[in-house]
Amino acid sequence: MNHSETGYGMWTLVALNSAVFILFAFSFFKPATARDWRTFGAFSAFIVALFVEMYGFPLTIYLLSGWLATRFPGLDLLTHDSGHLWSTLLGETGDPHFGVLHLASYVFLGYGFYLLSSAWQVLYHAQRRHSLATTGPYARVRHPQYVAFVLILLGFLLQWPTLLTLLMFPVLLLMYGRLAVTEENEMRKQFGATYDAYAQPIPRFIPRMGKTQPRVDSVSKR
Repeated sequence: MNHSETGYGMWTLVALNSAVFILFAFSFFKPATARDWRTFGAFSAFIVALFVEMYGFPLTIYLLSGWLATRFPGLDLLTHDSGHLWSTLLGETGDPHFGVLHLASYVFLGYGFYLLSSAWQVLYHAQRRHSLATTGPYARVRHPQYVAFVLILLGFLLQWPTLLTLLMFPVLLLMYGRLAVTEENEMRKQFGATYDAYAQPIPRFIPRMGKTQPRVDSVSKR
C-alpha cells in the first residue's frame, strides 16, 4: 500500500475545525448556568474527539486495521477517504463525500444548526420577558435545542463514525433526556399550571407530524 498521501497528523485542522463548530454552536446556545455548561461541554468533547480522529490520529482505523485489511484487501488505511467508514463498509466507489450517507449528513447538520439558531431566538426573547418560550420550534417540541444538538451529532456520525463518538452518542442522549426532565420540573415550579397547559399537547422531543400544535400564550412569571 502507498502511504505517501496520509490524511492524518494535521493538528492545525483539528484545532481550527473544532473551534469553528464549537464557537458556532456556542453563539446560539450561549450557556449561562452550570447545567448549560455541562451540556455544552459534553457536546464540545464529542466535536473534539471527532476531529482528532478525522485529521489527527485515526484511533478507530488503528484498532480495526486488522479486520479492515482482511475484509478489504488493498485498502490504504492511511488515506482520508478510508476514514469514511460507512462508505467503505457499504462498498461504495468513488469520492465518499458524494455518498448517500455523507450527503444525508449535510441535511442533519444544516437543519440542526438552523433549529439551534431558531430555538435560541425564541428562548432569548422569552427570557427577557420572563415568560415561557412557546412559539417557533417550541410550538412543536418542548426542547428544540436538545433536538438540534442530537441532529448535529447524528450528522457527524453519518460523515465520520468513530468508536469513541459512537460510544459517546448514547451517553449524550441520556444526558439530554435527564436535563430535559430537570428543566421541566423547574418550569413547573416557576410557571405552575401554565407550564402544564403548554406541555400537555407538546411532545418532549419528537413532533407529531402533520398536526399543528395549539398555541399557548406566554405569561410572565411575575
